[in-house]
Amino acid sequence: MDTRKLVLFFIFAFSILMLADEWTKAQRPPVTVEAGADAPPAADGKGASATVPVPAAPTIAAPQPTVPGAVATPATPAATGALPSGERIQIETDLVKAEIDTIGGDLRRLELLRHKQTYAYDRNFVLLNQTAEHTYVAQSGLIGPGLPTHLTRYRLLPGPVKLADGQNDLVVRLEALETEGFKVIKRLTFRRDSYLIDVAYEVTNGRAEPQSPFAYFQVVRDRSAPIGDSWFVPTYTGVSVYTDGGKYEKVSFDEIEKKKAKFVTQADNGWVGMVQHYFVTAWLPGPKQQREFFAKPLGNGLFAAGAILPVAAIAPGATSVIEVPLYSGPQEQDKIGQIAPGLDLTVDYGLFTIFASPLFWVMKWLYALVHNWGLAIILLTILIKLAFFPLSAASYRSMAKMRVVAPKLQRIKEQYPDDRQKLQQAMMELYKTEKINPLGGCLPIVVQIPVFIALYWVLLGSVELRHAPFFGWIIDLSAPDPFYILPLLMAASMVVQMRLSPEPPDPVQARIMKVMPFIFGAFFFFFPAGLVLYWLVNNILSIGQQWYITRQIEADAAKPANAGKR
Repeated sequence: MDTRKLVLFFIFAFSILMLADEWTKAQRPPVTVEAGADAPPAADGKGASATVPVPAAPTIAAPQPTVPGAVATPATPAATGALPSGERIQIETDLVKAEIDTIGGDLRRLELLRHKQTYAYDRNFVLLNQTAEHTYVAQSGLIGPGLPTHLTRYRLLPGPVKLADGQNDLVVRLEALETEGFKVIKRLTFRRDSYLIDVAYEVTNGRAEPQSPFAYFQVVRDRSAPIGDSWFVPTYTGVSVYTDGGKYEKVSFDEIEKKKAKFVTQADNGWVGMVQHYFVTAWLPGPKQQREFFAKPLGNGLFAAGAILPVAAIAPGATSVIEVPLYSGPQEQDKIGQIAPGLDLTVDYGLFTIFASPLFWVMKWLYALVHNWGLAIILLTILIKLAFFPLSAASYRSMAKMRVVAPKLQRIKEQYPDDRQKLQQAMMELYKTEKINPLGGCLPIVVQIPVFIALYWVLLGSVELRHAPFFGWIIDLSAPDPFYILPLLMAASMVVQMRLSPEPPDPVQARIMKVMPFIFGAFFFFFPAGLVLYWLVNNILSIGQQWYITRQIEADAAKPANAGKR
């Protein structure tokens, strides 16, 4: 395509991209904090954390309530500015290192052993964490008189805290110390080769009358975006809710803070959690189990999202168990889609999912063949180019014809220097005589825009490409090229395309077109290397196709003149 059309394509494509992103994502916070940053927990009450209140009484009906229409809840403690902390219990499996606090049995830290920090490749990524600068924890508790909440102190019962060789499950049992008439055991089950953690309560009723409590499961997070998020590569950080009725719903922190959040709150299916680039933490209650979803601000920059579920009526002396799995890990599409319906939608391709999902699966299939994501991107680019070959060829033929008639256009311009109307009429007559469609170079490109933008989201949102090396200096396809070699090659390829294209008749426009490759090339300095690699390979293929077609058209145009000289 000529440089003018290339620039128009870039402007149009990225305008659609940014508008679609603003339409589908929440307002991203200006603060940038590494979710895996290691810092000591706030102990002086001056950090960004806050004491998290117990969820309000649910509106779902409890089975056989002892007091019809009313559910007692513990008093909400006053905010002190810091999550209360007890002792930390260190847990280790083949995939994670976790820390459980004896206050509430909260999951306060989760280190992913197979993922590295964004810009610290020698350190493991920490997804859940509580520090002076960042709070992201998973909490749970029970609602009812005398029952433990996430503010209750627990003690660790005897048992292993490290997954042994040959062992598939690691069960950690905690006993609540501050209950009235109940014996409550909180059980966390970690599994080999899984980021799922089953969180369960074993509630024994020691009272003289039946009890119908509720259980709540929530994720508490501040609004800081993960490191690496920027205006050039915007991603979503916030609450997500999925139900069969409402499907996948994103709830921004800003909407929650302004009490304008709209999502399905009552259902017998679905899940709720927090989403950030590449990772998700979600509570996954079982199917056909009534639940109430909530999302609310907690003050001090914290937000909570979770679910409240009824516990089966417990007769005196009887024990009831309620269990809800927690997934906290990477958005690996081939795995999370099998864990819970709709969980794979956290890999959000926005309006272009219909194109993006097939592109990802093709790229993954190619990766299985070559075992290198960079090569998979190159092969996918070639396949896309082949699929659009007829459209591209039509575009380049139109531009090649424009290049051939460029001298005639220049003579027309010199003939009507001050009469724009006659100039336009003469140009249209020339196009008609030469059988040229002036829009022929643009329309085929417009058809390809949805696929190009969809591939942008695939390369941007796939955790499989995070820290994936290509070769040489490119050790992370999800990060910008550290030496800017690919963006410079990209700018050079745009210069070559410009030279193959007909020059605009307007001198001012022609000068602008000459600097556009460098302007747009600078944009690619901030783009992930995988995206730049795609555009570079696409440009190289386009240059080859455009050069061949232009040479063919120019040769055909020269044949009558040569024949007349014989």
